[in-house]
Amino acid sequence: MRLAGLLLAGGGAAWLAQAQGAQMAVLWLLGAGLGLVLFQSSFSFAGGFRRLLAERRSAGFRAMLLLLALACLLSLPAIAAGSVLGQPVRGFVFPIGWGLLLGAFLFGIGMQLGGGCASGTLYTAAGGQGARMWITLAAFIAGATFAAYDSERWSGWAALPPVSLTAHLGLGGALVASLFALALAWAIATGLERRRHGAVEPLAWRGALFRHPWPAAWGAIGLALLGFATLLLAGRPWAITAAFPLWGSRAIEALGWDDPAFWPYWEDPTRTEALLRPLLADRMTVMDLGLMAGAFLAAALAGRRGDWRMPRPGPALASLIGGLLLGYGAIIAFGCNISAFLGGILSGSLHGWVWIIPALAGNALGARLRPLFRLEGPALR
Repeated sequence: MRLAGLLLAGGGAAWLAQAQGAQMAVLWLLGAGLGLVLFQSSFSFAGGFRRLLAERRSAGFRAMLLLLALACLLSLPAIAAGSVLGQPVRGFVFPIGWGLLLGAFLFGIGMQLGGGCASGTLYTAAGGQGARMWITLAAFIAGATFAAYDSERWSGWAALPPVSLTAHLGLGGALVASLFALALAWAIATGLERRRHGAVEPLAWRGALFRHPWPAAWGAIGLALLGFATLLLAGRPWAITAAFPLWGSRAIEALGWDDPAFWPYWEDPTRTEALLRPLLADRMTVMDLGLMAGAFLAAALAGRRGDWRMPRPGPALASLIGGLLLGYGAIIAFGCNISAFLGGILSGSLHGWVWIIPALAGNALGARLRPLFRLEGPALR
């Protein structure tokens, strides 16, 4: 297993260097690094939200806030400057409208039913942490592909113009406002935990490099650094879900079911090139597959053989429904926890802050629905 993991991570980079060039090889390795950090730290947006909402335990949520703070400090100045060492960089600044609000809400429900967000689904599936995550991943891709097919329905929904905090407040003002909001969220989360339990579980910092799991704080630091490296190399923040409708559309085309090139979603000039070029020339696809390779390697190094048994009917149905909601919601809401929430906030975009409100409401509803599918027990990633 360890040799297979090393060959997959290293061999994939070598093959891409020859077939697509050095940049794609480095993006694959960055994706592998992200997958390894996610697996090693068991970093979980879905689990962190659920523990905060259901149990009033905030350690996982505070690890997310640490990630957001570090990402802002690293990336917001670079995005405001427009370039780093001659490399153009841009952020994600999107409108706030009904699509974002409904999509984030559906995505939040899907996180709790499907067992993870986009990054969580990819790394847990590849890391062998339950066959049901492969059902979630397949349904995630299907839901995202249907959203692309259905784009005429939602693309014209009312929305406010994009709002850049950097443009309105300046770089310093945007940083201060973002860090203040994160500090306020930290204080509220710890206050809720102290009120319920009488004390606050500390955010662990000590650990061993070659042991699993790492402290969540290590995961936050690693993801922030690798995310910044992605910004420098790819020219935009780390993103995941835009590759899913591409994969599904290519599958539909290969099976002869339809010609996605004529869907309005793919006729958009910003997306047309992705559909026409080779799949492994797509940077997001390469990073997503690299993330899975890195998670597989991390699981192998940790001696995890994985649980490949098929889930019971209830959890399987939850994965199917949750995955469909994750996919459809992510596409109409400009992304997931990574691209819409993290990417929006580190770009100084108001939409990132707004996205989390309906997403938390969706998580709360999804957590309440979990017992209907017999999803009690340890938190899923």
